[in-house]
Amino acid sequence: MQFFLDVLAGAVTGIITGFGIGGGTLLILYLTSFRGVSQLEAQGINLLYFMPTAASALVSHIKNRRVVWRAVIFAACAGSATTAIAAFFAAGLNTELLRRLFGGFLLAVGISELFWKKDN
Repeated sequence: MQFFLDVLAGAVTGIITGFGIGGGTLLILYLTSFRGVSQLEAQGINLLYFMPTAASALVSHIKNRRVVWRAVIFAACAGSATTAIAAFFAAGLNTELLRRLFGGFLLAVGISELFWKKDN
């Protein structure tokens, strides 16, 4: 039964990832809430999950001309430069604190999407 739930979670988060709206974030919630995986382990699993799912979604987005390359270059450079530093600090944080920070981040994003997000 657990295998079925893991496959279902992977499929649902894969669909959401294909839309580009944070399937990996939901995967972390699934892993920590229902599988008992620590926050740090869930983040590591999410990073491995992200590589093939993002690559497969990227093919479609490039094909449909939904990628603004100028923005990608700056965001990728800034993100790459800070990722290792942030991962180093996250590994040293108390898991409970990290979990609370992640929950606060999700709450802030959710409130923003509900009340301040405008369609283009």
